[in-house]
Amino acid sequence: MAARPHPHRLSVESRRPGARRHRRHRPVGQPRRSLRPDLSRSLVFAAPALLSGNARGIAGRGTVLALAGLLVVGNLGYGAWRLAGADAGTVEGIRLRIVQPAIDQSEKWTPEARRAALATYLDLSDSRRSPEDLGILGATHLVWPETALPFFLTESPEALSAIADALPPGTTLITGAPRVDGSGGERRYFNSVYAVDDGGRIVAAYDKAHLVPFGEYLPFAPLMERIGLRQIVQSVGGFSEGPGRGVVSLPGTPPFGVLICYEIIFPDAAIDRARRPDWIVNVTNDGWFGHTSGPYQHLAEARLRAIEEGLPVVRAANTGVSAIIDAHGRITASVGLGETGVVDGGLPVALPPTVYARHGRLLLGGLLFTTFTLAAVFRARSRRAVDNG
Repeated sequence: MAARPHPHRLSVESRRPGARRHRRHRPVGQPRRSLRPDLSRSLVFAAPALLSGNARGIAGRGTVLALAGLLVVGNLGYGAWRLAGADAGTVEGIRLRIVQPAIDQSEKWTPEARRAALATYLDLSDSRRSPEDLGILGATHLVWPETALPFFLTESPEALSAIADALPPGTTLITGAPRVDGSGGERRYFNSVYAVDDGGRIVAAYDKAHLVPFGEYLPFAPLMERIGLRQIVQSVGGFSEGPGRGVVSLPGTPPFGVLICYEIIFPDAAIDRARRPDWIVNVTNDGWFGHTSGPYQHLAEARLRAIEEGLPVVRAANTGVSAIIDAHGRITASVGLGETGVVDGGLPVALPPTVYARHGRLLLGGLLFTTFTLAAVFRARSRRAVDNG
């Protein structure tokens, strides 16, 4: 039986130095960053307020509308210029393969599905779409979704052995699976992500910190259970909270942060500010949403985190949308919603810390202050014009 890992940082053997490249990339551009685009957004969205109330003069309204229009054009132009010079390079020697099995949610937790889950993932991991496709042999890092393995991996030595047999030398598996801590009546359960090396050893783990109410734990459980309510994911007492943000550091692998499911929607909890990672792994199971707008909104949040932090996001979703997202928020490779398949690609390089990464909510506060100050100035000028008119 594998020993339970430390939840933050463990070491493994060095990864292999290189792998076949999926596509050619030019060196990444490093565009100049400025507060002007964010300020322009604030002014544009403040325009309706500036035009309301006492802003009655035709000339005054025309000036505000012209300013807002110029800012919109300037903002779009800046965005086009920035992206035009922002070709995404990839990290040398890192080759990703993301597996998306599209397992139906109604079948995921049945005893039969649990037994078949590992075989399904291993088969897809080594799938080959062309004679040139090396399958799992071309990957240095294999990424499976949230709770890909619906059993306790630390209590399944046969599963770890099968993973070891499937992984080529130097390849690391990053997978979601539940974790149990303790024994007897003191057992606690976690929604976790494991890193498993090519010897079938668990070398790192992360426990989800932001749990879904009624999904992963039941608020006021004794009262709720008394009136017949139950949590969606059944475990005794529900899942426990993990310690939160951390960075997984493995030899031969750029340090990465882990976000499970909807943890990706919280800007302030995306990364460890004291130890900025080079990329973010986001594993999720959006099968609960079905074919609705939910998975696309979730994907959009992941892209937004990439833009905010200037970090690539590698996203593995059970039913989609799995994707590699570069540090500019662009999807470089993906598998569509409800499809079964794999995503192959290099790891996009990280950008220097963005203005948001450096200043966070302080930046937001400054923009709000600027917006309301400008609104107050325009309203005051409008009132004086009316009083003098």
